[in-house]
Amino acid sequence: MTNKSSNMTNSRTNLSSWKQLTDHATRMKTQHMNDLFAVDDHRFEKLSVKLPALLFDYSKNLIDDDTLATLFTLARDCNVEQWREKMFTGERINTTEDRAVLHVALRNRKQKPMMLDGHNVTEDVEAALAKMEKFTEQVRSGSWLGYTGKSITDIVSIGIGGSNLGPQMVTEALKAYGAKASGNALTMHYVSNVDGSQIADVLAAVNPETTLFVISSKTFTTSETMTNAKTAEKWLLAATKDKAAIANHFVAVSSNIEKVTAFGIDEANIFEMWDWVGGRFSLWSTIGLPIALYLGFEQFIELLEGANESDEHFLNAPLEQNVPVILALLSVWNCTFLGAQSQALLPYDQSLHMLSAYMQQAEMESNGKSVSIDGERIDYPTVPTIWGEVGINGQHAFYQYLHQGNNIVPADFIGSITPVTAVDGHHDTLMSNFFAQTQALMRGMSEAQIRTELTSKGIEQAVIDKIAPHKVHLGNRPSNTLLMDKITPHSIGALIAHYEHKIFIQGVLLNICSFDQWGVELGKGLASNIHQELLSTESNKQHDSSTQGLVQFYQKSKLSK
Repeated sequence: MTNKSSNMTNSRTNLSSWKQLTDHATRMKTQHMNDLFAVDDHRFEKLSVKLPALLFDYSKNLIDDDTLATLFTLARDCNVEQWREKMFTGERINTTEDRAVLHVALRNRKQKPMMLDGHNVTEDVEAALAKMEKFTEQVRSGSWLGYTGKSITDIVSIGIGGSNLGPQMVTEALKAYGAKASGNALTMHYVSNVDGSQIADVLAAVNPETTLFVISSKTFTTSETMTNAKTAEKWLLAATKDKAAIANHFVAVSSNIEKVTAFGIDEANIFEMWDWVGGRFSLWSTIGLPIALYLGFEQFIELLEGANESDEHFLNAPLEQNVPVILALLSVWNCTFLGAQSQALLPYDQSLHMLSAYMQQAEMESNGKSVSIDGERIDYPTVPTIWGEVGINGQHAFYQYLHQGNNIVPADFIGSITPVTAVDGHHDTLMSNFFAQTQALMRGMSEAQIRTELTSKGIEQAVIDKIAPHKVHLGNRPSNTLLMDKITPHSIGALIAHYEHKIFIQGVLLNICSFDQWGVELGKGLASNIHQELLSTESNKQHDSSTQGLVQFYQKSKLSK
């Protein structure tokens, strides 16, 4: 396809606000945030939003009043309010797959009717939640028994992508609440990698008499998930010698009842999925069964309540005070207009150690596209690379790059006022680093400041001349700060939902369909073909010479072992 987007009447680049931002970015690149703060004592108050579960400070971005005014004009030019309405009213905004996008219906705690093709999906969600609650209580109370009559002690969740990352990230984030939950304390295990070492390690740590497997696959055909599920089945049958035991130890989250029952799972133990829920937005659904099992159902509902609170904010707050909208606009400003190629997510809380990995999928699978929703090539930068690590660890790993590298990396700093686990003196030390890093990224340190500091320490001039250039920090590196009161099921639900809506609005601004993932499908199809080739040891002459050479080398080397 030739690149025609710049000539299309619906191209974003033809919008007056887009053109203004392009020109404005040229001017802003000559500005320094230090000067913006110097002329406005109220910058923090003006450029922050306080919500019940969150303080959002975006004042440390390279923006001024004109930037924001034009960004909000762009949002309205791109009809973000109308697109928001389309999502909440069940329009099929996943245009390439002709699907609605209704993950907000999963946490519709006021149980307002949400219609899809004349059907109230809220009723389906409430029925699924009731089934989850009953099952969760059975397992946690000890009344769900394994094949020898023992209660369940371990949950092994088998899935991949959104069926794995969301539940695992949340249970890791809320580990302290799982330990405190009423009922039997359950140990969680996750298997996603088809590399056999992962499931082998998990199976070596659990007892077949007391282990429950949750197999999560919408189609129940996902290669990686089903390979791991079959290995788990063989492991169980090796101990039980009775296929009937599968009913006691396997449940499924799927929409393919026929394939699930053929596997041996009782239809009563299948938890329904819907095609209007995308995998990376599905932890609120039955995909969240491992979360409910681990935390207890009441805490799972708190997670939904937090997300619903963010939904209400996103739906009702004016754009100028709307956290997801502002996050999306800043991402587009920093990446598309100012040229940043990546964005870091830096949680200063050990419980959020999987958040960056979760957000990589959520944002990059959603908006990592180069074709518009209209099917035309896009000729402007879209989504940045998302990466990150727990902040304190990152400070001693890659922050050197953030502070002094040639590439400017916008960063989101995420922290909490009250620690989940209070250990005397630790949290204040942690948070002093949290606040210092955003200040250092913004302020930097000039060579003149460095020379003055070194001179005051009595260092010789020759030494100063030698090392001063190496100590220069240019600063002017943007960051957002998201400060929660405390990591709780409610606040985590709110935080994740804010980012989900940010991703949606980011896609609208970039004119992208955020809810398909065709880039995932190509490799899966090729892998399936090559897998058959590896099993048959026959050569496929349709490969390029590199792939053919690699496959043949693998086959020959494997036979020689």
